[in-house]
Amino acid sequence: MKTMKAFVILGLLLAFAIALPVARADEANQATIVTFSQPVQIPGQVLPAGTYQFVVVDGFDRQIVRIFNADRSKVIATMHAVSRQRQQATGSTAITLAERGMDQPEAIVAWFYPGRSDGHELIYSKQEARELAQAKQQTVVVGD
Repeated sequence: MKTMKAFVILGLLLAFAIALPVARADEANQATIVTFSQPVQIPGQVLPAGTYQFVVVDGFDRQIVRIFNADRSKVIATMHAVSRQRQQATGSTAITLAERGMDQPEAIVAWFYPGRSDGHELIYSKQEARELAQAKQQTVVVGD
């Protein structure tokens, strides 16, 4: 009888341990759906206007951001990022954009998951990073 109770308890603990990561998947990978009404630049390419999913890739390095199409069936880009802080978290996704002039799309500089003050600053080439640092930047809250 005691052996049976021990197996039941062990089974329940194991089931809980397996189910726990699944229940927190969105928080863990910070999956976020964003729709852009005009093209935006990311490192190495320009995303046409449309809907995308931003996801932090699981693994040792938590600073890898992957961008998927709207239904997450195709990877659009995988890029490195560095941590970026903001003074106050919002309840919605926030994206920092840099103006690049009339003939170029705005560039995504950083992305912040809802409720967090730490975000992901995308890594551009040295020349692009210098240009973006000098450009007017604006953080836009989306999804309110």
